[in-house]
Amino acid sequence: MTGPSRSAAAGNQPSICEADRAAIIPLQSPSPHAKDQRRKIPRQSWEYVVKSGVAGGVAACTAKTVVAPLDRVKILFQASNPQFQKYTGSWAGALRAIRDIYRTDGGRGLFRGHSATLLRIFPYGGIKFLAYEQIRGILIPTKDHETPLRRMLAGSLSGVCSVFATYPLEVIRVRLAWETRGDTRVTVRDICRTIYHEHPPAPKPPSAAAAATSSITLRSGLANFFRGFTPTLWGMIPYAGTSFLTHDMAGDFMRLQVIAPYTVIPASERTAKQSAPNKPPPLRAWAELTTGAVAGFVSQTVSYPLEVIRRRMQVGGVVGDGHRLTMIEVARNIMHDRGWRGFFVGLGIGYVKVVPMVATSFYVYERMKTWFGI
Repeated sequence: MTGPSRSAAAGNQPSICEADRAAIIPLQSPSPHAKDQRRKIPRQSWEYVVKSGVAGGVAACTAKTVVAPLDRVKILFQASNPQFQKYTGSWAGALRAIRDIYRTDGGRGLFRGHSATLLRIFPYGGIKFLAYEQIRGILIPTKDHETPLRRMLAGSLSGVCSVFATYPLEVIRVRLAWETRGDTRVTVRDICRTIYHEHPPAPKPPSAAAAATSSITLRSGLANFFRGFTPTLWGMIPYAGTSFLTHDMAGDFMRLQVIAPYTVIPASERTAKQSAPNKPPPLRAWAELTTGAVAGFVSQTVSYPLEVIRRRMQVGGVVGDGHRLTMIEVARNIMHDRGWRGFFVGLGIGYVKVVPMVATSFYVYERMKTWFGI
């Protein structure tokens, strides 16, 4: 083609190579979908709240399903179920307990109470994670406000919010897991009816007024669904606080410049959603799982004694004479029966359960957040 012809074909514009043209004018304009992937969703918007809640619920359900058999064995140990006391105190005992449950009830026995767990854990996980995002946004509006104390406070408050909303379902779940009768199938309705009608033995009142007071106490069946509520709140403060704090601090460590080449996904391998504005560099799968595992180990160690007290209170209407004990009374009984080691019964299996559970929970939550674009 001659020079004049090239000029005419180009519309009297100077000819440029394709590479130069691409640098000046994009060959392909970004699609509306790509723009949507990069947009920042305000933390206070309903879209962010709903997506973070769903992500948290899915993460919690996934994590609980992974460790459901271990969860049931741990509850049997903590609540001092008579049939399983002989297995406590060793790793082999936990495995033998799982074997006995499987022989008696089959695979279904290892997941007894799991349906109630999922009914509770989805709103529990959803509320916990969305509350953490919102409370964190208030307490830590900028990087300048980010301190370990604020991080821990945000985690503790989010845990308290989730407990207030879902505690009765937790009591039902624990009681379902505590049941070991293999001859009949215990349903959620049966457990609810049993819990509702449980009451302390009627004392012999010295007067008519005392008798009236006693009868009122015995009719307060709904209060049974909040048995162990106080130690749960006390235990949630260090558990959720240290869990979120440790996870965030471990994430900061994984993103240090020295080890980032090994722990952070390279920019060339990130998706559009992973490169969204104001998001920290995404971690590789093993690094994200490690941060959650460390968080689970620390939070379990800190809060375990209160968890043991809570389990004993939740099944308090089943063992003994049904007397409703306070936190101090339960702690005194544990100390009297087993000494300080009694507060850490089942801690080994607790680690085996909680470490992968928290790791899975945080991993799935972070991946769900990326998928939702938040």
